[in-house]
Order: sequence, then structure tokens, then C-alpha cells
Amino acid sequence: MAPEDPPEWRLLAVASAVLILDSLAFGIAPRGPWDDAGFTSGAIGVIGMGLGYASWYRFTFERRGLIPWIDLWKDPEGSAKKEMAVAALVMGLAWIAGNPLQSHLPDPTGLMLTLVGLLMALQSIYVMLVLGPLNED
Repeated sequence: MAPEDPPEWRLLAVASAVLILDSLAFGIAPRGPWDDAGFTSGAIGVIGMGLGYASWYRFTFERRGLIPWIDLWKDPEGSAKKEMAVAALVMGLAWIAGNPLQSHLPDPTGLMLTLVGLLMALQSIYVMLVLGPLNED
């Protein structure tokens, strides 16, 4: 199902890493029309996260797109369990980023990690339900 010439993912991964690193460590951002460099830095980080996701998708499924259909997965049941474990890890990191490390990271870091963790958990639960109790076969 993968195309013969998979799309390039490395450029997106490098751009993602640079944007996220800038947002977390360097903070190089213009003040923008909203007169707030912190908001611009956060927007740069969110764009970096989006590019990172697109890079992961291209690397994992060897095709362009953004929606990981279940029929693209090699082992949906095993992958859903691993994804749930990673979601729990991300939620733990979100708590750490929002509490003990709050003074060292940008304010919305914990919130963004919580969003990512909850979206991962939601997708994992969906896959588990589709393969289990909601399976039509």
C-alpha cells in the first residue's frame, strides 16, 4: 500500500527540531502584531510540533497524509497498547512540566503536553474499541 517512492520526511524532522528547540531554549521570536514575543514563541513551538507529526507520519507510513487509518498499521492491537503507554508517559511529563519544572519552561508547556497525551490516549482507545467490542466481524 506504500508508494514506490516514499515522501521525504527528514527535512520536516529537522525543521521541527529547530522550531521546538527555539521555542523551548532560545526564545528567538519577533514581538509580532500582538506585541508579545512569548505568544510568537509559542506559535513557533506549535508549528514545530505539527511539522514533527507530519514527519513521523511520513516516516512511519511511507506516504503523505495526516490521518493514521487503522488499515495502515501492521499490528494495530500491539501498537494501540504501546501508544497508550506512551500517552501515559507524556501525561506524566506534562505534570512534571506544569509543576516542578514550571519556572524553567514556557508557561503552556504542560498544557501542550497534556493535549498531545490526551489525543494519543483517545486514538489508542478508539483503536482498542474498534478491534474489540465494536468489531463487526
